[in-house]
Amino acid sequence: MAAMLERIDHAGEVRELRLARPPANALSPDLVFALRNQIEAAPRDGARALVLSGRPGMFSAGLDVPVLLGLEREAMSAFLLDFFGLLRALAASSVPVVAAITGHSPAGGAVLALFCDRRVMAEGDFRIGLNEVQVGLSLPGVIHAALERVVGAREAERLGVGGLMVGTAEALSLGLVDELVPAESVVERALGIARELLALPPRAMATTRALARRDLVEIFDARQEATFARFSDDWFSPETQGAMRALVERLKKKV
Repeated sequence: MAAMLERIDHAGEVRELRLARPPANALSPDLVFALRNQIEAAPRDGARALVLSGRPGMFSAGLDVPVLLGLEREAMSAFLLDFFGLLRALAASSVPVVAAITGHSPAGGAVLALFCDRRVMAEGDFRIGLNEVQVGLSLPGVIHAALERVVGAREAERLGVGGLMVGTAEALSLGLVDELVPAESVVERALGIARELLALPPRAMATTRALARRDLVEIFDARQEATFARFSDDWFSPETQGAMRALVERLKKKV
């Protein structure tokens, strides 16, 4: 497997997929393609649960904007097919997926976590949220629906429209994450949650889990085509292109 994504098989048939693309685990086309393939392949390979993790201090900084700005529309369309395919793979996974949020998780990082079954986040001075509007992107419909499913309509509106990033304590109080644990224990706790689920009677757990997550898959399927078209049009709009290029310049000054 490419070095940008590490696969670690743990006891109890739990597989960890660790984002390993320094410095910020930004979601490039190659990383999204690899992650989607691994999530879809894991149940066929015998994994009974998945843990999605990042590096200490950074889960994922979201889409790799500098790379994506260099893509023409056809290549960007191919990336979007993979990206929304990745989200659907998480939503429809036949095995539980637990997010071990190891640090900051803006934009696409938060999105990955939203589509997982459970979310454990590192305690500390970290922030998580869907800040797309702040950087000039409209929030895609399927992502807003996933956010609303987790935190409710009122908070989804506040967080999404404002493009807000929140600290760990607020994220827990909102239900955006399920647990906070010391940073060094995030992956181990996520593995523990996965094993707790697998300790349940397997057929009853799997059937009930599929029922509980059916709405997420149906929302995704109902809105995927419209979301894809809207996101692509927005991405290439003068407003968004200008905001994205300004973001890249700001990032360069921080290096």
